Amino acid sequence: MTRPEVGKPPSVLVDQFGRQHIDLRVSVTDRCNLRCTYCMPLDASFMSQQKLLSFEEVTRCVCVASEMGVRTIRLTGGEPLMRPDLKRLIEQLTRVPGIEEVALTTNGLLLADQVAGLAQAGLSRLNVSLDSLDESRFEKIARRSGLQRILEGLEEAVRQGFRSIRINAVSIRGLTEQEIVPLAVFCREHGFHLRFIEFMPLDAEDAWSRKHVLTGREVHQILEVHVGQLKRSESEDSGQPSVDYSYVDGHGIVGFINPVSQPFCDRCDRLRLTADGQFKNCLFSTTDWDARALLRDGGTDKDLGFLLAACVNAKHFSHGIGTESFERPSRAMYQIGG
Repeated sequence: MTRPEVGKPPSVLVDQFGRQHIDLRVSVTDRCNLRCTYCMPLDASFMSQQKLLSFEEVTRCVCVASEMGVRTIRLTGGEPLMRPDLKRLIEQLTRVPGIEEVALTTNGLLLADQVAGLAQAGLSRLNVSLDSLDESRFEKIARRSGLQRILEGLEEAVRQGFRSIRINAVSIRGLTEQEIVPLAVFCREHGFHLRFIEFMPLDAEDAWSRKHVLTGREVHQILEVHVGQLKRSESEDSGQPSVDYSYVDGHGIVGFINPVSQPFCDRCDRLRLTADGQFKNCLFSTTDWDARALLRDGGTDKDLGFLLAACVNAKHFSHGIGTESFERPSRAMYQIGG
């Protein structure tokens, strides 16, 4: 393999627009035990286990990224808790010098059985995807049952000491309007940080259209009418995709992630590593940077650093949703990592 780069990779990952990248989303599997309409097809096919990065390969990538300024890791999937012995990876990542936080995004179905081990391994924070508190509507969206198991998982997470639990709910016009208020009330009662995410063009069945986007502004209005007045909160994280509000009565926080109606590309600080070892600089990037090939063909950490720097340097200013030049990526959300 020819590697013409000389010198050493940069110590910080800054793109051509001046954005420094400190957050790495790491997918550990494309497999999932749900079939959510906005993410997966009913007849999903999954990559072979041989294509998945090993935990040691993931950790090596994170070590290189950490040396270049990455400070937070988010483990995703698919459903990451379907990857056997995930707590071992968490233990490895929490020991990487420079990594300040290891978080996990999960659908929660397997959480009750595994959350104690995750806590012991050093997991910093949980994000749980939950689109409905009504069993029939949950099944319509997820195309599987399991709402009660998710609620039990959340209860166990609280018992295990997790205090920074975020609930992520996707907003889809004509499907989730009735879920907004019950989710808000539930999260206020339990102290969870609720975040509404606009429906993005990453569904495997190519059903997305702008008319199906229930905007954050519309959700905000519904909450103010039916739940309580909101006031803008100051964010401690300038790269945070969520615009957060607190209830004026002091009970709860709700965030809005609006990639379609109010893109936050100008402050994006995140990169992605897919389960099969491809660096991506955006969810909507149509180009991959193959870390797995380097890892399995004798590449050095220096080679990985140059690859990651090239990925960052090629990042566009915005994803371009709604523009004539926008091109949907060939992979759906579950294949990239949410």
